Amino acid sequence: MSRSAITAMRAVPGATPEERVEMGREARRRCPRSGHAVYQPSTDRPDPLAILEAQSATRVSELVPIRYARMTESPFRFYRGAAAIMASDLAGSPDSGIAVQLCGDAHLLNFRLLASPERRLMFDINDFDETLPGPWEWDVKRLSASLVIAARANGFDEAQRARIVNSAVRSYREAMTGFAGMGNLDVWYAKIDAEGLEALVTERLDKRGRKKLATAMAKARSRDSLQVFDKLTEVVDGRPRIAADPPLLVPLADLLPDSERDELVDRLAALVGHYGRTLESNRRALLEDYRLVDVARKVVGVGSVGTRCWILLLLGRDGRDPLFLQAKEADTSVLADHVGASLYDNQGERVVSGQRLMQAASDIFLGWERVDGIDGRKRDFYIRQLRDWKGIAMPETMSPAQLETFGNACGMTLARAHARSGDRVAIAAYLGRGDVFDRALAEFAEAYADQNERDHHALVDAVRAGRLPAQELPAA
Repeated sequence: MSRSAITAMRAVPGATPEERVEMGREARRRCPRSGHAVYQPSTDRPDPLAILEAQSATRVSELVPIRYARMTESPFRFYRGAAAIMASDLAGSPDSGIAVQLCGDAHLLNFRLLASPERRLMFDINDFDETLPGPWEWDVKRLSASLVIAARANGFDEAQRARIVNSAVRSYREAMTGFAGMGNLDVWYAKIDAEGLEALVTERLDKRGRKKLATAMAKARSRDSLQVFDKLTEVVDGRPRIAADPPLLVPLADLLPDSERDELVDRLAALVGHYGRTLESNRRALLEDYRLVDVARKVVGVGSVGTRCWILLLLGRDGRDPLFLQAKEADTSVLADHVGASLYDNQGERVVSGQRLMQAASDIFLGWERVDGIDGRKRDFYIRQLRDWKGIAMPETMSPAQLETFGNACGMTLARAHARSGDRVAIAAYLGRGDVFDRALAEFAEAYADQNERDHHALVDAVRAGRLPAQELPAA
């Protein structure tokens, strides 16, 4: 699907619900739902390691071995870093021709607990580095394959894996059907909050599963700027400073010579000031009440390792009033070669705009900026709080029933995100009320999990052979 999909995201102006239903049914005739079951690598499939190497060429060279090491650890860790590979594979796959704002990397660990501006605990998508308009099926396929890969790691059998994927995709389909019957404002206000997640878990899981959710929620609420301040800082000459944990966390004072360090500090201080213009005016006023006191480079995640990521320590009222911001480099989306370039010139703005469109509630400090690096290159960044009640799932500890329930929540959340941007009525009509698409995705996910394992083995072999460097470090 090599085209800009932005014009296909909305319903045809003036089309009635009945006409939009017919559009979805016509799409079903062009692209049968059962056809999504097939994954067959093309005869000219690009070398997956060459795709990774092309990405690494634009990253911080000394951090690239960390990325490769993390991706060799398991097929699931490989998958987390292989969004570009899967985008290439999906580019030749069937699609209905109905576009939405894609997450672009909708694997299960990118769904998590986080805080709304009103300090309510929410469940939502969290990572939008690759967001662009494109075929809605791609996000559903990336989620489905991630569930199979995680289930295989846990030793679940094929029947259990099929049930988990069927359930997640059914949840997406039924939620989309529900959104198709709702008004625009009702869709926009829809969300999964803590109470909704608790209701889902209470309905589906036993006491142990409910206790696990309660523990995760309590832990998420404790993860804020003050908690990370206590964890990541130390007092130096009477002042709070970010403590070194090289190479994963390196304060600017340890990273560059004095002259270059001072220049970069000035640039990052300017970034904080300038990016505030992308915030709402009331939030800009709040940001202006903080002052920048320290900066460090941080290694994050798996797929993002090697991108430039800074954590910024700001202080407000006093030395116990911290705000930790994360400024993360935003590069061209891995989807762009397959769906068309972003309408946004600044890649940070692309990320932020996609996030605001897909999330039910976004971080109050979410914004973007372009910075001149000390090497003379302009780079785009998006900025948000480092931690704000964020809680991540641990699929390796989940039972089949727990992973199935988590997949249900992911499916509902993804449908809500897609319904905000695409023609939800046409998508619901395409999916229908039967389970044809659900079963097709279960087959696809198994086939793609096989491909992911082959690619993972290729990376492991390349590292062992010395083709690619890897530096072993503690898990992310």
